[in-house]
Amino acid sequence: MAEWAATDPGFAEMIGGVPPDAPFTGEVDAIWSLSQTRDRLYAGSKPAHLFTSTDGGETWERVAGLTEHPTRDSWTPGGAGLTLHTLLPDPVRPGHLTIAISAAGVFATADGGESWERTNQLDNARGHDHGHGDDHEIGHCVHNMVRSAGDNDLIYQQNHHGVFRSNDGGRHWHDISKGLPSTFGFPISVHPHDPMTIWTIPLNGDMQGRFPPDAAAAVWKSTDGGETWEAKREGLPQENCFFTVLRQAMATDTSEQAGVYFGTNTGSIFASLDDGEAWREIARHLPTILSVEVMETA
Repeated sequence: MAEWAATDPGFAEMIGGVPPDAPFTGEVDAIWSLSQTRDRLYAGSKPAHLFTSTDGGETWERVAGLTEHPTRDSWTPGGAGLTLHTLLPDPVRPGHLTIAISAAGVFATADGGESWERTNQLDNARGHDHGHGDDHEIGHCVHNMVRSAGDNDLIYQQNHHGVFRSNDGGRHWHDISKGLPSTFGFPISVHPHDPMTIWTIPLNGDMQGRFPPDAAAAVWKSTDGGETWEAKREGLPQENCFFTVLRQAMATDTSEQAGVYFGTNTGSIFASLDDGEAWREIARHLPTILSVEVMETA
């Protein structure tokens, strides 16, 4: 069992416990993320390592520059372990990659992984010290991160401690949590054509149970890059709603008026076909939904 769960069994029980240690003996317990660029594949693992393949996945090489990062000994596992869960290759600049590790933060490389910069700095007023001794930093427990559409450097993240926007490719972060009912949540998605339109699903914090505030579900939408927010509730349960939406359980399609989809740990999938304005349940009674992906046909 994870050390944090062993030392705080009451909290572990409250959030549903933790899975037993997997019977793996190698350096990698699980692959958490995959991403493809024009000339290579990337894979992120638990514990946090980055692997790359230039032959379509036939062979893989571990990226030593990240494994040997000088801060690695200080990386702290999140509740699910030390996971490299998000990979954001730059669509224009080869060799540029931004990643997120729970709970070590955001890292960026501009040379294909030879060297890495740890990029967790606030670009606005001082925030809160999240245990790192620096109130100019965001928290290191990144839950999800997404790159905006188009040729720009906009990146958004949902963090354990708030929602943030970076205007410079992840090097500095602007706190855009004001207006949301909670700073805690897992997923965040961006419109496929409008880089300033985003959606997130705030949840109560750790000790409140990780369900929507007031037990009433809402997807919170912003059309100005997170400067203002509006709750979208039509079609979502407004009483006795205790589900959780996990970090990779929200996705969009590429329609001009975007479809937005999310799944819950109670086995439901909700969909909006009008840019997240109204919702309907399209599946129920499934197992816990860990990830949602969209496949579009011509």
